[in-house]
Amino acid sequence: MTEILTELSETVLRIQFNRPDKKNALTASMYTTVAQLLNAANDDDGINVVLLHGAGDSFSAGNDLGDFLSHPPGGDDSPQNRFVSALIDFGKPLIAAVHGAAVGSGTTMLTHCDFVYATERTTFQMPFVNLALVPELGTSYSLPAQIGYVAAAELILLGLPFDAHRAAELGMVTRVVLEADLLPTAMDTAHRLVRQPAGAVQASKRLLKISSRAQVEAAVKTENQEFASRLRSPDAKEAIAAFLEKRRPDYVKAKAAAA
Repeated sequence: MTEILTELSETVLRIQFNRPDKKNALTASMYTTVAQLLNAANDDDGINVVLLHGAGDSFSAGNDLGDFLSHPPGGDDSPQNRFVSALIDFGKPLIAAVHGAAVGSGTTMLTHCDFVYATERTTFQMPFVNLALVPELGTSYSLPAQIGYVAAAELILLGLPFDAHRAAELGMVTRVVLEADLLPTAMDTAHRLVRQPAGAVQASKRLLKISSRAQVEAAVKTENQEFASRLRSPDAKEAIAAFLEKRRPDYVKAKAAAA
């Protein structure tokens, strides 16, 4: 099965995560492919808008944990870093149509989108701390900048799921729509953008992003360093083992074993 599907229609490129049996959990190859598609679309005058969406019953469950442990983030050339760099560099409108579960990077990538549509059944979660890890994709800067520190602290430090109405209330979602209206609404926005003068749209996006770009890039670099350090910690090893074994983590025991 092809893990990433694309469709180009009237200068709108649709990129679909296509691992429905795994809730579109992202592998290293999927990160690499989407990064390549975004970079190519950025340079293609025949593409004005990109729309991200997922197959099956979810947008994306975030990292495929087994694949992730085999290909952990390892520096500037890691698949995850190429992906976030492509998001930061993408100068054209980026729309996300989010249904079902959006977990981990399935949520954090949305902070780089210009329009985010969700359904009443969409749920979001950033459970990094639950796995003894830290946020990624620049979210340590972009999330508090977007929704405020107190709200960001609640979502990151507690790692609890939240629904689409809460996401819209915080300003993470453009609009909540009926499930049947999700893709039509996203495509309607895409076509409205196509009818706008492309140069003015792209220049306006650049101006809206210019004051935060350096901070997001710095956050990504710092996150990568901290993430790699946390991943090697006894707490993370215990949290990930507990997740895979479907049990509660025992951090006291893990700390004693490490000592």
